Amino acid sequence: MSLFHTSFETILFVMVILFWISSEIIGGSIIPMLRRSGGDIERRDTRSNMVLHLSMYAAIITAILLALKNIAMLPDWLFYPGILLIVSGIFVRQWAIFILGRFFTTTVSLQKNQKVVNYGPYRYIRHPSYLGIFITITGIGVALRSWGAILAILALNGLAIGYRIYIEEKFLVSELGDDYVQYMKRTKRLIPFVL
Repeated sequence: MSLFHTSFETILFVMVILFWISSEIIGGSIIPMLRRSGGDIERRDTRSNMVLHLSMYAAIITAILLALKNIAMLPDWLFYPGILLIVSGIFVRQWAIFILGRFFTTTVSLQKNQKVVNYGPYRYIRHPSYLGIFITITGIGVALRSWGAILAILALNGLAIGYRIYIEEKFLVSELGDDYVQYMKRTKRLIPFVL
């Protein structure tokens, strides 16, 4: 049983997933680490990073299993919009990471002298890197052409990202104070002007 109808679709899907993984390793870990000035990092993750990753893996595995079983299938033409969503999500996340630069970490943390970043995508939303993750994994569900896959992804990752945002914002308010509170009043969490 195959997820896709042609070898080209299979190869394209695998290549895009490998591109996503590479972007996370290089853009999300290696480059920010190299850009850091060696300042102390205060970490207060409370395991939200683990929750986020486990939910993402569980959602993707569930989505693949649902698609393999042909549960709640969608039209074949949605494969390509799904691929476009995956690539768009990667772009949004890497843009957010680039703008944060040396201040980006995969854990909830703060570096010495860190200030509120409010330009680039952060001008409109507080968590563009999480929006990028959400777009990427939703794209996986669309590319798999399964309503069941999309719903599993939205449910599992919506809860995990919501939890991570709660932990992160609580930490940033406690550390950055009124600057972050004022920033929260001017911006939305994930979707500009909406949410």
